[in-house]
Amino acid sequence: MIIPTDSIIAVEKVRDYLLKPLKVDDKSLFLNRAGYRQEAYADLIRDIREQLLPGEGVFQERREHGNLYVLRGVLKGPNGRELALKTIWLLKWSGIWSFVTLFPDKKGR
Repeated sequence: MIIPTDSIIAVEKVRDYLLKPLKVDDKSLFLNRAGYRQEAYADLIRDIREQLLPGEGVFQERREHGNLYVLRGVLKGPNGRELALKTIWLLKWSGIWSFVTLFPDKKGR
């Protein structure tokens, strides 16, 4: 299923979770390798939209609020370094797509 470019990507999810250093489940170090920084969170949102979307999501599982899909791809960050990613998306029962999270893609590249 194609995940559209206008899918919801919550600023708080990117700024206050993915790019914020955390004691548990920290993703900021991975993203920092490509030059993504918390104070410039909009760079990551822009690059997800421009470099990954629209993209073919693969169905993973049915959840209470909708269906989860995985979209794999590569982001070229602000410093030119590329990161292989596995992104998770939710297609809500209302038909709205929203970004859930991302992980390093150990199968990619």
